[in-house]
Amino acid sequence: MDLDMGLVLGTMYFGTRTDQTTSYALLDRYVEAGGRVLDTANCYSFWSSPTGHGGQSEELIGRWLAANPGLRDELVIATKVGVEPTDDGHEEGLSAAVIEREHARSLERLGIDTIDLYWAHGEDRSTDLEETVGAFGALVDRGVVRRLGVSNHPTWRVEQARTIAERLGVEPWSALQLTTSYVEPRPGAAVPGKDHRFGWVTEETVDYLQVHPELDLWVYSPLVQGSFDRPDRPFPSAYDHPGTTERLATLRRVAEDHGGVPASQVVLAWMLAKGWKPIIGVSSVEQLESALASVHLLH
Repeated sequence: MDLDMGLVLGTMYFGTRTDQTTSYALLDRYVEAGGRVLDTANCYSFWSSPTGHGGQSEELIGRWLAANPGLRDELVIATKVGVEPTDDGHEEGLSAAVIEREHARSLERLGIDTIDLYWAHGEDRSTDLEETVGAFGALVDRGVVRRLGVSNHPTWRVEQARTIAERLGVEPWSALQLTTSYVEPRPGAAVPGKDHRFGWVTEETVDYLQVHPELDLWVYSPLVQGSFDRPDRPFPSAYDHPGTTERLATLRRVAEDHGGVPASQVVLAWMLAKGWKPIIGVSSVEQLESALASVHLLH
């Protein structure tokens, strides 16, 4: 079960900043166009909710699925665990108890029996990695999760976890979720909103994927919050360097060679051509249509 077009629909703000009517319209249009992969998390989006907790995105998807019961078997539904805030302001982490409790809550909110891809959302070095790997593997053994992925972890921890999984005889992480784009910030420069220490695609990531072609790479924030197309959303200052200037000039030429398409479409097509899965976070059907059009640039 996979998405032929390669684009993943990100649902981070569904149920909070993006209201139900708009969220349903985006889900309907994405599926109508052939999209089949939805990416959410148990923590989405706690920072936009007066409760200080997440779950709104999963709940909205659950309501949409209930209104479209024939679609469930056609979809890949991916959700995450690990960074939902606790009542005392800490992150929930990746202990066996948290994974056991939160996967059940995600299933309930989504109204499904099985999570197609379950992500370890962020690092938890206070929990022994073997405990985390074993807990995720147990969910696959029980049939309540089909596949496992890992987000915002350093490559060495990914490899260590996969080695542990092999030793334990359980399902390994087989997908990575990190952020990158056609342009990159200066090394060491802080990027607003990107506070995961190991959340970036690096040369080491690319090399690791070449050695392990069985792993998928899902890319979040591929369009840098709209900066490729919107003058009112300039790139953060961390991107202000000669490499960005050169790559943007090349991007503009390629966009013009394809009939003056938006630069964002070229960026998404470039990622798709590399075999990566861009997660598109959109808040209007117009934005979604533009992202969907990137698929046609490959042909």
